[in-house]
Amino acid sequence: MRSIQPIASMALRQAAKLPVPMVGMMTPSLASARISGPSAMPVRALSMTASLRRDDSWVKRGTVLYDELKPYTEAPSGKITIIDVREPNEVAQGMIPAAVNVPLSEFSDAFDPNSQASPASDFERRYSFRRPAFDDSIVFYCRSGRRSQQALETAQQRGWWNVRNYQGSWIDWVEHEKDQPKKEED
Repeated sequence: MRSIQPIASMALRQAAKLPVPMVGMMTPSLASARISGPSAMPVRALSMTASLRRDDSWVKRGTVLYDELKPYTEAPSGKITIIDVREPNEVAQGMIPAAVNVPLSEFSDAFDPNSQASPASDFERRYSFRRPAFDDSIVFYCRSGRRSQQALETAQQRGWWNVRNYQGSWIDWVEHEKDQPKKEED
């Protein structure tokens, strides 16, 4: 009768050579098992478990309001991507500072991670910014918040999880901005 001990030892040696896991990667874990039969020796077997350690505190805050978004637009850090999903004729009326545009009519194709027609370099060439990674923080807005909610849901269905919607969107932004004192230019 063949012993299974060498097989388990080989699996353990291979596990020791695995790279340090990154967030969201499968990481090896060892589970004890008993093999029944005449030898009945304990064996440690290799199993794979998901190690998902997401910081979802930002996304759990729900919809974005003007007072939260305004500081990001005044001093963009690159930590948050603000995406306007309005169509080009609407964008001509103005945009929130530091925002980029991906029209909702193109959004589904642009945020299709499986699309062969639009690799990341094509995305950047078309929209003039890098497509956000799946865990990047994204705020969507449109005219009133309905289309941006559609974009948010599409993004979530396709793996972008760290996404929020600007409640009130462009209408809310314009309303708040007209109440702000104008800064004098030098």
